[in-house]
Amino acid sequence: MTVTPLATPLLRAAETMASCISDTLMEPPALPDGVGYGPRSTRWYGQSLSKGAAGVAILHGVRAQTGHGEWEPVRAWLRHASAETLNNGHGAGLWFGAPAVTHALTTAMPHARPAALNTLDTAVADLTEHRLTAADARLAASARPRLAEFDLVRGLTGLGAHLLRRSPDGDLLRRVLAYLVRLTEPVDADDAVGLLAPGWWSADPPSNGESRERGGHANVGMAHGITGPLALLSLAMRRDIRVPGQSEAIDRICSWLDTWQQTDAAGPRWPEKITVAELRAGRPAITGPARPSWCYGTPGMARAVQLAGIALSDTDRQQAAEDALARCVADPVQLGRIIDPSLCHGWAGLAATLWYAAADARDTRLPASVPYLMRLLVQHATDPTPASSGLISGPAGIALALHTFATGTDIHWSTSLLIT
Repeated sequence: MTVTPLATPLLRAAETMASCISDTLMEPPALPDGVGYGPRSTRWYGQSLSKGAAGVAILHGVRAQTGHGEWEPVRAWLRHASAETLNNGHGAGLWFGAPAVTHALTTAMPHARPAALNTLDTAVADLTEHRLTAADARLAASARPRLAEFDLVRGLTGLGAHLLRRSPDGDLLRRVLAYLVRLTEPVDADDAVGLLAPGWWSADPPSNGESRERGGHANVGMAHGITGPLALLSLAMRRDIRVPGQSEAIDRICSWLDTWQQTDAAGPRWPEKITVAELRAGRPAITGPARPSWCYGTPGMARAVQLAGIALSDTDRQQAAEDALARCVADPVQLGRIIDPSLCHGWAGLAATLWYAAADARDTRLPASVPYLMRLLVQHATDPTPASSGLISGPAGIALALHTFATGTDIHWSTSLLIT
């Protein structure tokens, strides 16, 4: 990885801000009295990368490994993350439950006790087996997938991302990759779109059910859509981990993205999703650029396509993706749509995506843009976040991104986002 050189004052400002935020997250909060056990209870936030202790443990673990923090906060947040029975069923995935805590432990304390890790590894393997079996049955029935079957947050892409770090030589990872290859193949479903739709066309309604249109949709984002599987397939191939049909699957996804790409004065971009009406019309209904976020915006999608170009040794595709990202981060209109500093939707996610993309870039505009984005992140780092703690939606992710840029280190926490 080629780290973008940065001026010393900017490095100091980034690490100072990272330290200040980290200092506010030294001790886990006490659980308020009367908190229930319902599925939406804050009781379960501990085992969340997005909103809770599992994510904060990663921040302190990375800082301890680089010599910028102590180990006691790491242990305290990991204890808090595992205080309740870990979810290993419906809703569990890379960002929540047993897989999230396993990912947090292996990232924050890579030399943790083998007994604890063995138990968690078994739980993740069992969950992955269960999800693969369910996916096989769904494919055999020529039915459409739910987003949670394959996405990064709860699905097999997220579980595969963890396995790529934790057990890259294992058979289970290869089975996940083989499933993702099958996901890209058309499904002859008895529905409104049939073979016109790609294999990842989801039965879920678009926008969390806000749209009245029926017939499902194709999600394009990194968090819940097809660019997450594209990134995982590409990262695995980059490490020479291959299954039959993998390169063809990567190319199939990229060709579909090419079909839906739009370009104007602001540069190339992709829609967040495709609905039935848009699929039939052959063009997206929304023509302007969206918020430049990691989760649903041009930055995350462009990084996935860049990784695909690198994996396939397709320099034209790599450079096209880098052009999309470079023009996105240079557009003040798009940057003006960012409303928080978080990893998921905000400045930290945009800056982290750019930082890792710049390390691989052929286009010199990407490393040249890093200092500007870092200054914006430092400026907005203490703005309100969607969550009061946590890595993905909370301040821990902002501090961790700043710490990574300031120290030039890569402890692989960004597996949580599949940007490396």
